[in-house]
Amino acid sequence: MTWKFMLVLAWLTTLICSTTCSSRGGGSYVRDACRVTRYQDLCIHSLASFSSTAKDNPSKWARAAVSVTISQAKSVTQSLLELRKHNFLKGRGRIAILDCVDCLQDALDNLHNSLGVLRKLSSQTFNDQMGDVTTWLSTALTDEDTCLDGLEDKKRKQVKLLLNRVTNVSYMTSNALALVNKLATNGPQCLENS
Repeated sequence: MTWKFMLVLAWLTTLICSTTCSSRGGGSYVRDACRVTRYQDLCIHSLASFSSTAKDNPSKWARAAVSVTISQAKSVTQSLLELRKHNFLKGRGRIAILDCVDCLQDALDNLHNSLGVLRKLSSQTFNDQMGDVTTWLSTALTDEDTCLDGLEDKKRKQVKLLLNRVTNVSYMTSNALALVNKLATNGPQCLENS
């Protein structure tokens, strides 16, 4: 009796995962993945190149989203470091840039921690891993928001550009968090296709 129950349970798990994780074909993969995100156009634009490899796999979409966000956060951090080097701002503006660099470097640490865990997901520790990743991504969002709050001189063209770039990174982090939450909701059954 128990082996029959286990067989039915295995069959149901396979059926659920094939329904949730299977590919649907066409170019709709990225649109389907990004439906759960708040900034769908940005999600589609930033992740479109992963469509043929990630297909309908929530784990691959989550990794791709975090990876792309890391690239953007690094680029913005480098821009801030360049501003600091060239003494672009004085006084409080300079301190705000330094604080923003610290915040973005903390955000990058959290993004890297998240990507490291997403690369080593295990069905045995899946829930704990998802808890860690969502905590790190939420903290990265907070770091990015703190950076935005500190940049006061919004009239200067360079500061506006930086604000837009940091805002873009925070939107990408939000999208990555949504894709991680989708993965967590789908559960460890989908890891077999990662």
